[in-house]
Amino acid sequence: MKSSYSDEFFSIDSQHGFLPVKDPLDSLPEKYETLQTIINKLPNLITLQNIKFETLSMLIHERLIDYTEIIKQESDMFILQALYRAYAFLSSAYLLEPSYLHFKNTGEYGQGREILPKVIAVPFCYIANRLGVHPWLDYHYAYALGNYVKIDKSKGLNWSNLKMACRFTNSDDETGFIMLHVFINELSKDLVKSVQDTIEAMKENDEPKLTRALELNFNTIKEMNKRKREMWIASNYTKYNDFRIFIMGSKGNAQIFPRGVIYEGVSEDPMFYRGQTGAQDDIIPTEDIFTGINNYYEDNELTKYLQDLRQYRPHCVREYINDLQETMKEHNLFNYLVNLNNKLQLIYLLGIVAEVYKFRFRHFNFVKKYIMENTKYPVATGGTPIQTWLPNQMKAVMNFYIEIKNKIPSSLTSLESNLLETIDKEISEMDLF
Repeated sequence: MKSSYSDEFFSIDSQHGFLPVKDPLDSLPEKYETLQTIINKLPNLITLQNIKFETLSMLIHERLIDYTEIIKQESDMFILQALYRAYAFLSSAYLLEPSYLHFKNTGEYGQGREILPKVIAVPFCYIANRLGVHPWLDYHYAYALGNYVKIDKSKGLNWSNLKMACRFTNSDDETGFIMLHVFINELSKDLVKSVQDTIEAMKENDEPKLTRALELNFNTIKEMNKRKREMWIASNYTKYNDFRIFIMGSKGNAQIFPRGVIYEGVSEDPMFYRGQTGAQDDIIPTEDIFTGINNYYEDNELTKYLQDLRQYRPHCVREYINDLQETMKEHNLFNYLVNLNNKLQLIYLLGIVAEVYKFRFRHFNFVKKYIMENTKYPVATGGTPIQTWLPNQMKAVMNFYIEIKNKIPSSLTSLESNLLETIDKEISEMDLF
């Protein structure tokens, strides 16, 4: 594997993890003033607050400029990302506005618009092509990791110190919900480092280095889980539907987009893309491949959804994940530790797998509270079935957990025994919060 995977906006390495190499732009350069003005007005336009003479549709059709030729001159990756982010928000707001209004009136998700106007579609598809991603609201460049703005520039990435460069509502609940993901990913540089160090240690047969690397991975994913619990504080689950509709995709959502979306001026054929989802994050795919959890997935449609979501990432992230997968096929961590018969290292692996289970368990509890208690719509924003998709992954994790535990010898030191007991107890006592 390489030490770094970069597209000049992201650089997957031990210095940056899965976050951008520097803070994203707060707003677009002045030459894109009309586009930025509409983006700034989105929350009011969508919620129909303080609107007398303006509507989102009117601003797009009558005032928005086609910036395609200007965009073609751009070479700065941070400007291109900010443009992609702006067009992604504008596209989702325009296409899903009718669905949102129907929901506000009836409690049911209505159909979205089927045609994305040329003034949005052409520049959006051009930028998406330049970035190597789909022209739809995504997790990396648009909604989450490339969308944070520090309130106090001297402080870190705690969700309470972050606001969104682009947003669908004026709600603190939308900001808290998605900025918590940035807060969790602040720790991802240690996760990447621990994976790199583990691979190097296996190649070098360096047991002390291997132990330190596994301990770092375990402690990092454990701290990530601790931060994840703050979701209950960051975002009120009863407010999720105020913005959830706008992160839906056109793929897997036949009720909202029965015929897909036609990108005017780009293609006469409808296009279908999965919506923005936390399942596009890179932490759990990395841990799945690193530990070997992915070898325990059942061969079914639910697992195929998981694989399909991997394409909804920047090319540098896809390259990192693909290289990691090939590397771990050659250096199977579980088999290596079993052959080494190092009890502490096996217990650390067990602990990492337990934390992955907790991560998914809590995600499923978020699904129950934030989604299932607020709507009967059975499809997740990524176009996957809500009730069965995560349990499919959780089952694979638990099967692997049991196999690892069965390989740990009974004769342990007090340190090893206490660690094993703590890991087992925490798994058995998993609760809603």
